[in-house]
Amino acid sequence: MTKKKTSYQEDLIEALKDPREAAEYLNAAIEDGDKEVFLLAMRNVAEAHGGMSAVAKKARMNRESLYRMLSKKGNPELKSVFNLLHVVGLKISIEPEKRRRAKAVVA
Repeated sequence: MTKKKTSYQEDLIEALKDPREAAEYLNAAIEDGDKEVFLLAMRNVAEAHGGMSAVAKKARMNRESLYRMLSKKGNPELKSVFNLLHVVGLKISIEPEKRRRAKAVVA
């Protein structure tokens, strides 16, 4: 029995069909702090959910606008990001940043 070889990108897209995997992937991209990394992650998640054309249609936007929005030089509005996440079954939540507790100063 021989295994079919797949590329990393194909394996990634397959994994991102799982909402939990997609959420962790996007959270890691956000934590990276680089906008281009996040936009690439969003493109990959869109690809996993039927491709850019299908996601654009569900989001009620044209495909070219979606490509532009998620390009390296894209600068999507927050409402557009929320809309795209909704279309692929995800949402953003805010949580406190984990910081070390400051030691009490004893006088």
